[in-house]
Order: sequence, then C-alpha cells, then structure tokens
Amino acid sequence: MDGEPFPHELFPRERTEIVPGAVHVPDWLDPSRQRELLDACRVWARPPAGLRTVRTPGGGTMTARQVCLGLHWYPYGYAPTAVDGDGAPVKPMPDWLARLGREAVAVAYGDTRSLNDTRSLDAGPGAAEYDIALVNFYGGDSRMGMHRDAEERSPAPVVSLSLGDSCLFRFGNTASRGRPYQDVELRSGDLFVFGGPVRRAYHGVPKVLAGTAPPGLGLTGRLNITLRVGGLG
Repeated sequence: MDGEPFPHELFPRERTEIVPGAVHVPDWLDPSRQRELLDACRVWARPPAGLRTVRTPGGGTMTARQVCLGLHWYPYGYAPTAVDGDGAPVKPMPDWLARLGREAVAVAYGDTRSLNDTRSLDAGPGAAEYDIALVNFYGGDSRMGMHRDAEERSPAPVVSLSLGDSCLFRFGNTASRGRPYQDVELRSGDLFVFGGPVRRAYHGVPKVLAGTAPPGLGLTGRLNITLRVGGLG
C-alpha cells in the first residue's frame, strides 16, 4: 500500500525504527485508502456521540477535537457512553478497522504470518484484537501536549494513522515528558506503531504544518486515528 513521495523527493521515504518498539512506515496508506478512511471519519464525527471538545480536569480544553469508537475515552478513563459529551452510546469499532490495526502491526514489526488466523493476545505482535479507536482532528493551530496512553490494560502496540496536514510528532521516553525525545514528521498516509518497551512512552504533537495536506484528499487540517487494545474486559 505504498503511496507516492512528495514531488520534490527523488526517493521514497523508508521505514525507520525510531527506537526499539517504535516504527515509522511512511506512505503506508495509498491515496485511495486515505480517502476511504477520511469518508469514514466524517461519518463517525456526526452526532450522536460525535466529534467533541475534550475538557481536562483542570478546566482547560484540548485544541484537538475527538470522537471515539468502541469505548469512549475521557480524562482519564473509558466509558461505554460519551460521558463528557452528549451521553449517547459510543459508536462501535468496525471489524475492518480492527483488521487494519492488526495489519499495521504486522507490517511495522515484520510479522509475516497470516493475518486471518485466530491468535491469542500472547501469540505475537499482530495477535491483539483492536477494539478502541480515538480520532483526533487538528486545526492549523492545534497541538497535543506530551502524554502517555496509559488507560488500557493490554500491552498491545498503539497504531497511529495520519491523514491531511503533516505534523511534527514528538516521541519521548517512558520516564518523563522531557528529553530524550525524537521529532518525526508524519505526513498523510503515514503509519506509526509503538509497543513493547516503549508502549507507555510520552508523546505529543507540538506543531501542525498547516496547508501541507495532499490537494486531492479534500481535507483542511489533520486527522489522527489511533487504534488500541483496551484489555478492559
């Protein structure tokens, strides 16, 4: 599912292991798959339990807006309904999106075994059943502070898919929000997976590169779809 490099680039960007357990796969979603995923995001964003502004316990608001599938994330837990929104039941996690999560992990970690078998959570990196999706919409001035995805009980890797504007993605360490960290440019169609020793690493988005979305996609801003395994029973 390789996409096309930017016109000014002579060679495609290559898969990179940022640190052990964290892998960047550029151009993983081709233009057609990006449009399909964007169309789905627009449906998910509609009420009920649609796109909402997330409010923090301290009274602030996140600049990125969010809609959830499978279970509803709120600071700092999960619920079956949009408890900090309109209270409606959360939309289900589509089977095809769960399969996409398993496929992404297999590609990132080089697992060449069949993606169609029924494996337990302990049977390998692509075995987990992805049952939660968080879809974050970033405007040009949106950002995300350094944080950990720590409300899930499963150690399965987090899968991150990018659509629209590029961003500066900051991937840190498991001990603190500060250094060491590495900055990675994520573009539309890119895949980023992190698990294993860095599953609880701090990460964030300090900057969105406004106006960099592929012209043919039809999206102003950035969408990030993160797929997770809750392990919440």
